[in-house]
Amino acid sequence: MSFLSETLSRVKPSPTIAVTTLAGELKAAGKDVIGLGAGEPDFDTPANIKAAGIAAIEAGKTKYTAPDGIPELKQAICDKFARENGLNYTPQQISVGTGGKQILYNALMATLNPGDEVVIPAPYWVSYPDMVLLAGGTPVIAAATLENSFKITPDQLEAAITPKTKWLIFNSPSNPTGAGYSLAELKGLTDVLMRHPHVWVMTDDMYEHLAYDDFEFCTPAQVEPGLYERTLTCNGVSKAYAMTGWRIGYAAGPVELIAAMRKIQSQSTSNPCTISQWAAIEALNGPQDFLVTNNVTFKRRRDLVVSMLSEIDGITCPVPEGAFYVYPSIAGLIGKTTPDGTVISNDEAFSRALLETTGVAVVFGAAFGLSPNFRVSYATSDEALKEACTRIQNFCAELT
Repeated sequence: MSFLSETLSRVKPSPTIAVTTLAGELKAAGKDVIGLGAGEPDFDTPANIKAAGIAAIEAGKTKYTAPDGIPELKQAICDKFARENGLNYTPQQISVGTGGKQILYNALMATLNPGDEVVIPAPYWVSYPDMVLLAGGTPVIAAATLENSFKITPDQLEAAITPKTKWLIFNSPSNPTGAGYSLAELKGLTDVLMRHPHVWVMTDDMYEHLAYDDFEFCTPAQVEPGLYERTLTCNGVSKAYAMTGWRIGYAAGPVELIAAMRKIQSQSTSNPCTISQWAAIEALNGPQDFLVTNNVTFKRRRDLVVSMLSEIDGITCPVPEGAFYVYPSIAGLIGKTTPDGTVISNDEAFSRALLETTGVAVVFGAAFGLSPNFRVSYATSDEALKEACTRIQNFCAELT
């Protein structure tokens, strides 16, 4: 009998972390590696936010706090939701966790029973299905298509819902595709949800501020106020504020759900890093002008990557509305062979051969629930992106 739990056998390690780890190992061994696998901005945390963290240390704000956040941060989060999303919450409706991942995990652990289903649009962030499985639920995948810009339709959502459905996990702009739902597209989905009052909505709005061109972000409870009482609106400071390592995520929702999440957190990690909480207050309340500056850079990088990958025969690369990812299709390359005889049988084979041959690390599409694709994170320098895309072009040109 195995010493390990049966629950553990239902999940797998994060593929994105695995790719980043492998790239790091190859780099340490002397290989010229360009890592495009990590979903992490290359910008430094803004100086005012770092200063707030330092000030908290110097002021001795280094003790335990309430399990799910200090009152000052909860109020800053309430103010953010009111100011930016038109959503009114009280501090009792706010939960602060160690990153957005813990917030989602706590909510699932607090609500799922065996047999409960969770609808997850694909392509999805790699952790969604595994967190559902760890919590004892059943992931139900609603697969979007390239033709529909990687966004599910109301009919697809309707077809995925059953009497056992407890949650829809909704992510826009999306990891891994960067696809963003317009207000009209989201209204189509919320209309479906209004017909199914037993289904709750868990949003992942982590890329809210990473939006380009004419795309305007909106979140489900904002679009359909009738969903307010059964929506957990989740966000964090990791991506837009370049604070991935600070580990602060947050959510707003019904008091009963927030209390249940607090109970779980009190018996697992307890409070998020106190210093990070004070820094997050400055992130939310302080100057926001750098967001526009950073987005100009991200948009330039997006356009560079889309342009260079679109030149490759066999690759189709849609233009994403937000985040910092592109999700090209390699349908036209499946079945081709590398010069050393490796057959590109699927997107995992493509990604592995690409890394071994050129040193470019990307994440294969099967990890995100939709193939044949791969994800590129363009949250790195223009120079690295140009070189990586040139290597991808040369690699694909040698396929026969």
